[in-house]
Parts: sequence; structure tokens; C-alpha cells
Amino acid sequence: MKIASINVNGIRGAVERGFLDWLAQQDADVVCVQDTQVKSFELGDHILYPEGYEGYFLDAEEDGFSGVALYCRKIPKAIMYGLGFPECDQEGRFLQADYDRFSIATFLMPDGRDQRAKQHFMEQYQEYLSKMSRKRREYIICGTWHVAHKTLDLANWSDNQLTPGFRPEERAWMDNVLGPTGFIDTFREINRRADEYTWWPKLDQDLPRTRQEGWRLDYQMVGPNFRRHVVDAWIDYDATFSEYAPLIVEYDLDL
Repeated sequence: MKIASINVNGIRGAVERGFLDWLAQQDADVVCVQDTQVKSFELGDHILYPEGYEGYFLDAEEDGFSGVALYCRKIPKAIMYGLGFPECDQEGRFLQADYDRFSIATFLMPDGRDQRAKQHFMEQYQEYLSKMSRKRREYIICGTWHVAHKTLDLANWSDNQLTPGFRPEERAWMDNVLGPTGFIDTFREINRRADEYTWWPKLDQDLPRTRQEGWRLDYQMVGPNFRRHVVDAWIDYDATFSEYAPLIVEYDLDL
């Protein structure tokens, strides 16, 4: 099973820059999309239902803001829209596909421009993650968490310790998610190298990504029992339809 996760930073613009061509080449079972920034009823069928996929969208109430989507080759048994608290559901930040043995979710954390709002969101999301970790069902949560966890997850970390996405309280929250709460960062199960990033500032887009001062803000998180199913994980640096790069993980499971 191959799962890809990508923050498109506006799906219509990403389509103009080649997102659908990239999607057609992936042979992914599920593609988790974040930050669609559109009302899905405004999209054509070629975006809602690309060849070989069923598309599911959760839009934000505000126009041109947030939103997540799932592209699934196999139709899920059920789709769960949101998590039950307004900051998540009204802003279109969580969408989950349920299959027989596990669930796959696409997730978009607030970026931290309003740090108080982000902190409040993390507190409520932590409650949900704690409940999820106690269930017998397994979960794969894919998306932009807007936190670089460790110093190797961003360039110039010493200059960014008070920058949203690397603030001490955000990293402590992520410590808890990956510690007592019990989730696993699948990418770091495979790749421990520094200089592996999923986001670069727009102003630097013309520079080669491997030389830019990037951040790793995107994750595929799983429970501890799923650790053994992670086969490979990589970042697709050649996909340039967004300032984010896709994160792709292979699991030795079938949907």
C-alpha cells in the first residue's frame, strides 16, 4: 500500500502547475491533500474524480481558506468529516477514510500566525489523539502538522526558536504525541538524515530545494503496532506544483 500526502496550497493553482499529472504517475492507493482553499462544488469533475480515484472533500466555511481532501482508489467503508470541535470542522482540517482494518486521515494544523488559536487547537486535538491511541483500530494520520519536531527538521534552527512551527511549546506538544500518546513518525523510522524537508518559503522557490532553508512540517503518523508495516518513506523533491513537497510512505499491507 502506497500513501502520498501533499499540501497543495490551493488546489486550483496546483492543478495548473501539474498536480493531476503528478497524481496520475504515482500509482498511490490513497492521496491525502491539505489546504485546498476552495469550495469543492466549484471544481470540475476532472479534479473531483481524477481517473482511477474517488475524491472526498471537506471545505472550510470561509472562502479561499484551508480545506482537505482524500483521493482513494478503493472506496472506503465510511468517511468521517471533522473531529467534532469548531476550529477543526468549520475550518475543514480533518477528513478520515475507514477501511476494514485501519483508517487513513488527511489533516491540516493551523499554521501559527495566530499562536493562541494554534495552541488551543493543539490542546483539543491532543484529546482526540489520546482517545484514538486507546482504540483497537489502527490509524494513519497524514498531513501538515506545522511543527518541525527536532533540530534536524529545519535549517537554521538556532535562528528560529521563537518562530511559529518551532516554538518550545509546539515541540513539547509534538514530544507528547510521539512519546506518551504513542504515535510513530513513519518517515523517521526510515530516514534519520538532516536536510530532509517538505516546505520552503515562496521567496526561495527558484532555488534548488536541496540547498534551500527548508522545514519538515509534514508527517504520516501511525500507532506503535503499525511500526513493523512501514517499508519505505521518501520526499518527492521533483514535484514542484506547490511550495510543499509530497511525503510518500509504503506499507506492507493492502487496503
